[in-house]
Amino acid sequence: MRAFKDKRILVTGGTGSFGRRLVRRVLDDGQPERIIVFSRDEFKQHDIRSEFRGERRLEFFIGNVRDERRLHRAFQAGLDVVIHAAALKQVPACEYNPFEAVKTNILGAHNVINAAIDCNVPKVIGLSTDKAVSPTNLYGATKLCAEKLFIQGNSYAGGRATRFCCVRYGNVLGSRGSIIPLFRQQREQGKVTVTDPRMTRFWLTLDQAIEFVSLSLERMVGGEVFVPRIPSLGIMELAKTIAPGCDIECTGIRPGEKLHECLVSVDEARHTKALDDMFVILPEYHRWGDVNWKDADGLPDGFSFNSDTNDRWLSDDELRQMVETH
Repeated sequence: MRAFKDKRILVTGGTGSFGRRLVRRVLDDGQPERIIVFSRDEFKQHDIRSEFRGERRLEFFIGNVRDERRLHRAFQAGLDVVIHAAALKQVPACEYNPFEAVKTNILGAHNVINAAIDCNVPKVIGLSTDKAVSPTNLYGATKLCAEKLFIQGNSYAGGRATRFCCVRYGNVLGSRGSIIPLFRQQREQGKVTVTDPRMTRFWLTLDQAIEFVSLSLERMVGGEVFVPRIPSLGIMELAKTIAPGCDIECTGIRPGEKLHECLVSVDEARHTKALDDMFVILPEYHRWGDVNWKDADGLPDGFSFNSDTNDRWLSDDELRQMVETH
């Protein structure tokens, strides 16, 4: 957690699953100067304030990333780092309320970029998702657009020192909306539902996501999309681990859902560097400095990082440990 030492950090969406866990980890291990939680939910802020009662390094701002003036006010705190985690992320809700998804996920990202540049924030990192690769639903499409805005935000900064990057990863075990609570609820009735038995996904824990964000902040130059080398898991294996002995009903794939996810596409691989623990997707268009990562290896022609052809899969023991912990 070296990226947070002695830093002033603001987290948009700071009362969500990721934000709340990040606050705990950074306060415990990161030695920050200050953490500002920026979110629209006063009750969740009250809940976190009660959990960390007396913690002088923690502050709260009620606000919405749609409100650029409010973001400017929050960003005028001499910030060193902004972690942009605020988003509408439930696929059905985004499909039914498309304009709301655009306002939060796209225009909200635009507002964060403007506020960060105007207030001279050195490092800004946006959280993205595998759904942004060749998106088949509106949520993924809005996150793809947000990625593009963040990367080109480096050009928009002009001669200022503000730099932007993104992290892109798969399903987070234990996050709000995860399938694990659903399976645990369903097993009480002796039957769990899966949409398609062939389905595979990338998986990581909240702590792994936070550590990856910290590592990416340390390594960023500006303009990268960082992708962790994380394992895959079949949905049937997950269902059998959480609900052993239960019947499994296949309900059919849902609108906007993929059988398998992709974290680095074939086209992106042409301008991607490979490290032992991550892939670094470099911008094709940039005018703000050297982001070539010359010491890292390129990827072979035709490479893609897909959940069904991944070379690493969660073992039964790893899966059981992750499920028991989260």
